[in-house]
Parts: sequence; C-alpha cells; structure tokens
Amino acid sequence: MFTVTSRYHGIETALHRTDGGEPIPYVRRRFLPDPRTLTVIAVHVVRDDDRLDRIAAQHLNDPERFWQVADANPVLDPADLTARRGRRLDIALPTATAGRPHGF
Repeated sequence: MFTVTSRYHGIETALHRTDGGEPIPYVRRRFLPDPRTLTVIAVHVVRDDDRLDRIAAQHLNDPERFWQVADANPVLDPADLTARRGRRLDIALPTATAGRPHGF
C-alpha cells in the first residue's frame, strides 16, 4: 500500500465496518521510534532558510523522507527543528533499516 520510503510502510492496515456493514480501510496508528535506538548517519547544522524537505534531500536524496529527520529529533512542532540557526539535527536511518546503511 505504501512505498518502502514511506513512514507508513510496514504498518498494518485494518477495516472498520460502518453500521451498514460498509468496510472502510485505515492504517493503524504509527508510534514514533525512540531516537536513541536509531542509527545516526549524519549531523546537519541548521542554516538560515533551511527546511526539513531540503535537509532530507541533501542527506537522504529524497525530500519526502523529511519524516526521518523529524523522527530522529523529536519535538512537538516539526517547524521548531529549523527555527533556530545553528541547531544540530541528527540524520538517522528509519527503524526498519537501522544498522543497514545500504538498505535505505
């Protein structure tokens, strides 16, 4: 259902049935990984006008993998990650490929 680079890849899908019996598929809840368990492959120092998609493109070769940067640097608001120049962001492999740098 999702590509291997999606944050939802590998998460179970389920069906909800309405009162009329109509099935409605949905993706089960995604729990964030403990950042201490992730394999850090780089560190990025935030510059003026940085954005998570650009950081992901630079380090992971795919702007849609911005979620990996967010997973490795937990905050309530992802905008906080690039709000302050000089902040150091860990760039990590997703949980499913931790320890396998050629698997991403």
